Amino acid sequence: MLSPEIRPAQSSDVSAIEHIIDSAYSHYIERIGRKPAPMNCNYQEIVNSGDVWVLTNQGDVIGLIVLHCESNHVSVGSLAIAKMYQGKGLGKALLAYAESHARNVGVSELRLYTNEKMYENLQIYSRLGWQEYGRAEQDGYRRVFMRKILS
Repeated sequence: MLSPEIRPAQSSDVSAIEHIIDSAYSHYIERIGRKPAPMNCNYQEIVNSGDVWVLTNQGDVIGLIVLHCESNHVSVGSLAIAKMYQGKGLGKALLAYAESHARNVGVSELRLYTNEKMYENLQIYSRLGWQEYGRAEQDGYRRVFMRKILS
């Protein structure tokens, strides 16, 4: 039975976070020609910064979202769901949490970027009300920048 909860990540979650990131992004390596940026992050450091929230089911980490507060928006970093839980609306739930988090810190905009070759993500974000506002090469990746203005 699925009974997901969202909580701040702890150091003890890092191994599960890294496993979920690797499994969620590894299929993009061939398409992009290198590891996607989320696979190169130091998640221990990001967890220590307080910017990671995990989605748990009966105590097991099954997903995560990285949220970083800026002065006028919240940046959504990595978003990943464990393979066996994908397609159940949990990514959408984490994005809804990001919206709530942004409102709680007093901003009305979310921003993110994704690789232009992750076209599935572009379609998903567009369906969820995100709008593209730019494209550029950054850190050797072709990125699509998107934002969502919260009402």
